[in-house]
Amino acid sequence: MKINYKNVEKIIQKLSQKKQTITFAESCTGGRIAAAFTAISGASNVLNGSCVTYSNEIKHRWLGVETDVLEKYGAVSKECVSQMLDGIQKMAQSDYAIAVSGIAGPTGGTQFKPVGTVYIGILTPDDKQIDLCHFKGDRERVQKQSTQYAIEKLSQVLKI
Repeated sequence: MKINYKNVEKIIQKLSQKKQTITFAESCTGGRIAAAFTAISGASNVLNGSCVTYSNEIKHRWLGVETDVLEKYGAVSKECVSQMLDGIQKMAQSDYAIAVSGIAGPTGGTQFKPVGTVYIGILTPDDKQIDLCHFKGDRERVQKQSTQYAIEKLSQVLKI
């Protein structure tokens, strides 16, 4: 699975035209979404910044994810990703945000949250959408699928 850099380029162009910005809070993707954007010239016009918030402690300290949420629902949850979106948007003062948290594997999966379980959220000036995805494959494949899904979802939201 390859990243669709044409879509990233179109997202950057559209946000540039609208004078809007974006930021990312990534966990299991480890910065791959930010890397896809920074691979395209012009990204500096729209990308405010990005955080790789891998540990629960950093999700809490940097993004304000409540300890109760992490204990009750876990880092791989709709509730956590929702608070990751709010935290990164507040920190970066961006118009749009993407947050991702999941289990890339090969370890870490459970009966209820198997490897490949990933929550991907998009925050817009008007809305917040969080999708539960179940990807298949090894660690790298789950990371790539998560990255591609987030980019495609943002393209749909922006009507590109």
